[in-house]
Amino acid sequence: MSKANPGPVQGECLCGGIRYEVDRIGSRMAHCHCSMCRKFHGAAYATFGEAKREAFRWLQGEALLKHYRAPNGTLRSFCGRCGSSLTFAPTNDNGELVQFTLGTLIDPPMLSPDAHIYVGSKAGWDRITDHLPCYEAGRDTPRID
Repeated sequence: MSKANPGPVQGECLCGGIRYEVDRIGSRMAHCHCSMCRKFHGAAYATFGEAKREAFRWLQGEALLKHYRAPNGTLRSFCGRCGSSLTFAPTNDNGELVQFTLGTLIDPPMLSPDAHIYVGSKAGWDRITDHLPCYEAGRDTPRID
């Protein structure tokens, strides 16, 4: 499977009110197991890709975007109509990258997430069965393998 997507792909929220396009998806894609992602997505983890800011653009419905600033300073953006999670910005966001949910891609290319992050706070019932590297928190923290 590819580690990065060379061509443009589009994504949308569940209701189709918001659409975006990414020219090139970067190679860093992770399954995030933090408690906030679990709550926000209603699942064991959320999977995010990233793109350079200039390679990501909203095509329609940007006015429907709502934002939630979490207690830790992260910013989550979602559709105000259907609730679909669309983008995430860490507290140290410098604006160079856009992190977006891979589950919102319309025709996702063959992508290969490269890590599990925030495994130290994953749900007790969640079992990681692949061989991707696992990190206690972010990629700059100790690996748990």
